[in-house]
Amino acid sequence: MRGDTASLEVEFLEIDETTPFDTDGWTYKATSYDATGSILDDLPVTATTGVAVITVDPCITEKWGTAYKTVVAELPFDLQITIPAVTGEPTVWTPVIGTICVLGDITPGGSL
Repeated sequence: MRGDTASLEVEFLEIDETTPFDTDGWTYKATSYDATGSILDDLPVTATTGVAVITVDPCITEKWGTAYKTVVAELPFDLQITIPAVTGEPTVWTPVIGTICVLGDITPGGSL
């Protein structure tokens, strides 16, 4: 919902699909893009072993979309990871791409 806290948890698991992958040393960057205003928003990422959590505060989501309609915006986003190399160049990997479907908040008395 526009104006709400939004969160997405991404798990990295070994081939057995239960053991967390060793993600020590990985660097994360997530971004959303609003084509209507050509705006890139950096999305905060916190990580623990095998898990990355993207959490966006209302101060960012309240700017996503306008008007009173069901879907007020569809924003492309991605999660990019840089994995340090033992030798040579680090690996840059984008394991998650998608679309943030922003629903309009129509509750009276809100800040929107």
